[in-house]
Amino acid sequence: MQTEVRKEKTVLIIDDSPINIEYLAQVLKSEYHIKVANSGESGIEAARNQQPDLILLDIVMQNMDGYEVCRHLKASDGTRKIPIIFITTKNEIEDETRGLELGAVDYITKPFRTPIVRARVRTHIQLKHNSDLLEKLALIDALTNLPNRRRFEQILKREWARCRRSQEPISIIILDIDHFKQFNDHYGHLAGDRCLSRVAQALPIPLKRPADSIFRYGGEEFIAVLPETEHSVALNLAEKMRVQVAKLLIPHARGISTHPYISISLGVTTNTPNSRSTPRTLVQLADKMLYAAKNAGRNCVRGKIFSNETSFQTNPESV
Repeated sequence: MQTEVRKEKTVLIIDDSPINIEYLAQVLKSEYHIKVANSGESGIEAARNQQPDLILLDIVMQNMDGYEVCRHLKASDGTRKIPIIFITTKNEIEDETRGLELGAVDYITKPFRTPIVRARVRTHIQLKHNSDLLEKLALIDALTNLPNRRRFEQILKREWARCRRSQEPISIIILDIDHFKQFNDHYGHLAGDRCLSRVAQALPIPLKRPADSIFRYGGEEFIAVLPETEHSVALNLAEKMRVQVAKLLIPHARGISTHPYISISLGVTTNTPNSRSTPRTLVQLADKMLYAAKNAGRNCVRGKIFSNETSFQTNPESV
């Protein structure tokens, strides 16, 4: 890993010894951002809030020792993937084994040897970087460069929980390209891939907020998650997406007779999450609205606010 890349990485030092903190900070500060915590409790809080790329954790500390800190960090979804290197005077095999069994990736004994400290930190920062990159690639659709369905499920779960806590509405837009099979059959699969890529570039244009996300859902289907978004706003965004795709003017000789270009149909639904509603039900209703748009002639938007009394047979709203 190049020095400029390493400089973007953060190392959190958790130790109640000012001397150890000063030494480690001096050794590593030329290559990494350094954060420090002088107790187990403050170290856990710092790890959660700052999300470091690696933690150097002393074992022998007052109140809460390093083993207990490690247990807390590995038990939390937000911190379990952060690599931990124990730093300690304990050099018995049993001590090292215990630390590794708790989830630490390495073990550095005192007195410190500067080249060893640097080498081990560099190695595990590199491994974490590679792991993060692979995980990121696993969540991206290779053709469109949009997040994929797996990532959609993660984000929807997170945003649903957040909106449930705040009692804010969350909206879903699901869409697909009209008569895409016929497009592929007529123009060929390479043209179909180019079409998907161009549509994928156009769809996010109306989405201005960082929390709004769009994903490739599968095949010619895409789906957007809009947290803290009222239904009327979601309908308006869906219509803007429809217009953006229409502006591409991609010829489609086998498409809608009144519109000889690529078009999309969109279904929209909104819900304020509670104990009786689920993300899956919201997606199902959005899918029903998508089919309502198709039944209405395609190249349009249909939507409905989902409540606990919503019936899948009720009439959708249109834009």
